[in-house]
Amino acid sequence: MEGELQSKEPSPISSWRVRMAVGILLALAVTVVSVTNKLLTDRFTDTTRDRAELRLALYSGNLLSELRQNAIVPQLLARDPELIGALNSADYTASTRRLISFVEEIGAASLMLLDIDGRTVAATDRNRLGSMHRSEAYFIDAIRASGTVFTVAEREEGGYGFFYSRRVQSGSDVSGVILVEVDLQKFGRAWAGISDAVIVTDSTGTIILTTEPRWRGRTEEEALARQTPQNAIQRAIQATADWTALPPDAYLQGEAVMRLETRIPFRGWRMTSYTTYASVRERVNGVLALEIMGFAILLALTFYALSRRTALRMALFQRESAELRSLNAALQREIAERKRVQETLAVAEQTLEQSSKLAALGEMSAAVSHELNQPLAAMKTYLAGARLLLRRNRHEEALSSFGRIDDLIERMGGITRQLKSYARKGQEAFAPVPMGDALASSLAMMEPQLRQRQVQITRILPDDPVEVMGDRLRIEQVMVNLLRNAIDATKSAAAPKVDIILSAGETATLTVRDNGPGIEDLDALFEPFYTTKQPGDGVGLGLAISSQIVTDLGGRLTARNGQQGGAVFEMQLPILSGEPAKQAAE
Repeated sequence: MEGELQSKEPSPISSWRVRMAVGILLALAVTVVSVTNKLLTDRFTDTTRDRAELRLALYSGNLLSELRQNAIVPQLLARDPELIGALNSADYTASTRRLISFVEEIGAASLMLLDIDGRTVAATDRNRLGSMHRSEAYFIDAIRASGTVFTVAEREEGGYGFFYSRRVQSGSDVSGVILVEVDLQKFGRAWAGISDAVIVTDSTGTIILTTEPRWRGRTEEEALARQTPQNAIQRAIQATADWTALPPDAYLQGEAVMRLETRIPFRGWRMTSYTTYASVRERVNGVLALEIMGFAILLALTFYALSRRTALRMALFQRESAELRSLNAALQREIAERKRVQETLAVAEQTLEQSSKLAALGEMSAAVSHELNQPLAAMKTYLAGARLLLRRNRHEEALSSFGRIDDLIERMGGITRQLKSYARKGQEAFAPVPMGDALASSLAMMEPQLRQRQVQITRILPDDPVEVMGDRLRIEQVMVNLLRNAIDATKSAAAPKVDIILSAGETATLTVRDNGPGIEDLDALFEPFYTTKQPGDGVGLGLAISSQIVTDLGGRLTARNGQQGGAVFEMQLPILSGEPAKQAAE
């Protein structure tokens, strides 16, 4: 009996193999967790950086749009005959009401009319009436300059004010100054609810706009020096707890942040954003927790198998029941730990889902901004022309400009509906579309850019009308994108030229050819966010959206480099022959 008991005891070789298997499993777990941590940290950091760059591009674009929108206002108001007459006659009874009627239409923060002594004689804010501005830079510079002057003025109550000013002339005499205040502080308030921290610095490096009010008037180095980082021990403990040590670009309130900077094409301004790594840590830790849980379960199963084998071999010993109770307690602890990890994973999944929704919202906002820039530019041009025509009593021509503005508003509404349909893959009812008429409408929309750039347009159209079955607004949207890309591509050409050829065969084919430098990467041309333009000129969504529209209409959009240089884009759509066109018309 003693010999049988000894034969059932585990051999040294078997125990050595078990220890080696457990050691290999632990080494594998450590290796997999380390590699996963490195790969996911890099990947999620790049994703966070890309989203922060997109957000920074949108912020700078909105800020520049607000500045440009208000830049033309002083020039228009300085020519207003009623304001000039009030300054000449010193009768300002109706001037304040006139400025108030303008401010809602313009969207400025406030308007003020100053006489030649710098005294406020009319203002949208009646509390400012009678205040003196003779020593202010925006008054002095406007009196001296012949054009519009932009000034950043420090307020007594703190912060900065942003003003456009221009002198008002009656003949050759200077009568006063028109002052337009631009509300840029609203952007700081809006950014504070989305980004961790954003600053805008002028050409001297001074912070003039920020989500942190106590940073105004300081340099970036001085502002960051006020946010002391944690000591080395605290950072080391936090890095160990988060399973990753992310390299900081800067520190805010003792926390490592990612710093991104972009140039605003306005008076040497620059915009800088600071984004925390909190989302990266949460996502990485969620995946690592899942891996650790898997290895823990595998290790638990291994120990369970070994314990069962040991229990069977030691069935004759009285300690069998005690070992089984111990194993049962260990399994209960594993189950409780697994439930806790599953709850952590559920929270991580909710965080990932919210991040995905925010990314989709950013992409959609970028698409809307890109597609509405062209109609907005055309509307601004027609509105300026209409005001000039009204002052010259050419009412019929002014009404024609307002009609064009109304058409552009309808087009903008249609673009937003089409972008929504593009995002949701909605279906639209198709109708016969004359390609010649659609091309003429697209060229009319691009008329301000063509006239400004002096681009030579050559059109070759067939004698007979060419019709396709589709959505005219979406087809015009593709044409405008192709024309805009062609015009942008000819910026470096001495004699910019764009050829437009409409032909009818098995398909209706529209060819747009330019004499620019051509296309470098044809494979990535129709990918979203791929662009060769300078920052601020585009986000790379136009061709991606155009390709999807043409595909939805049953055609295809192709691009190639011309034999004599330049880029050639072809939009091919199923042609609508005579009999189907007649049935569609009926």
